[in-house]
This record gives sequence, C-alpha cells and structure tokens, in this order.
Amino acid sequence: MILPIALFLAQGMLAFALLFACIRMMRGPRAQDRVLALDTAYVVSMLLLMTLGIQTGTVFFFEASLVIAILGFVATVALAKFLMRGEVIE
Repeated sequence: MILPIALFLAQGMLAFALLFACIRMMRGPRAQDRVLALDTAYVVSMLLLMTLGIQTGTVFFFEASLVIAILGFVATVALAKFLMRGEVIE
C-alpha cells in the first residue's frame, strides 16, 4: 500500500529535478554548467524511467533506462573532452 504512494512522490520529485535541470541547461552562464545540467537530466530521466518500470512491472522501462545511461555517459565524456581540448576525436 505504501509503494504506490512512494513511487508517486518519487516521480513528482524527479519531474521537478528534471525541470530544474532543463532550466539550468538553458540559462547556464557557462558551457560547463550546461554540460553538468545535461548530465543531471540524463541521470534524472533514467531514474524516472526506473520508477515507471517498478510501477508498471514491465521490463521495457528498465531497458530504456539502461540505454539512456549508456548514451548519457558517452555524451558527457565527449562534451567534457570537447570543452577541455576543443575537439572530440584526435
């Protein structure tokens, strides 16, 4: 009985976190702030999909969250390398 309430609260808080990350990504004064906000948005969206997977009991959301985690890691590494060196592939 407590699991649906906890999932609903977690999804609401994750939605707010995703909203604030998107705002930071748009308004970030520096490029580093925007990259960090993008990484936060990836992690929060991954967690949001995991809570949806727990709520519905389907495997699809877990697989989608795994794909988002992998893409988020690659994107964050590529953007960090671009910010430090000015190029992604040497």
